Amino acid sequence: MKTDNAVSKLAQLIYDVPDFPKPGVVYKDFTPMLADPSALALAVELMANPYRGKGIDLVVGAESRGFIFGIAIAQALSAGFVPVRKPGKLPREVHGVEYDLEYGSDRLELHEDALCKGNRVLLVDDLLATGGTMRASCQLVERTGAEIYGITVLIELDFLNGRKLLDGYGDLHSVLRYEAND
Repeated sequence: MKTDNAVSKLAQLIYDVPDFPKPGVVYKDFTPMLADPSALALAVELMANPYRGKGIDLVVGAESRGFIFGIAIAQALSAGFVPVRKPGKLPREVHGVEYDLEYGSDRLELHEDALCKGNRVLLVDDLLATGGTMRASCQLVERTGAEIYGITVLIELDFLNGRKLLDGYGDLHSVLRYEAND
């Protein structure tokens, strides 16, 4: 299957949900894609392929939807997986970062000993919107001395300019990109 056809197949399984989670927001619901085994496998392959053979040691995914793709991509790359969690979810000493969301603020945490200097890291999430969650994840990885090799997401909302917040954090790959009127 050619990449354009593959991306089109995935796009057909992502539904727009208006006014969720608040009025004026159009939510990109990818859960129908998760229920289709071939589409899920295809999404993982398209997210992982640019990083094959690049020596990725660990994949880092943010709670909670970053876990869905992160573990599968780690397996596809023969790498380990490290979770970035919300406050109070990790049992040992943590690094933490406060950050802004598209509609609020939050905090993310990473075990202090989860990554080591020299580890080659790929960050994964389902969606890149304003970039706040991914930037906070990158900042956590930076604190460990690990090397951010790249970032991969299933969906990027171009019109929110999240990519700008991630300049200098390695290669950014998105499978599906949407403009404001898509």
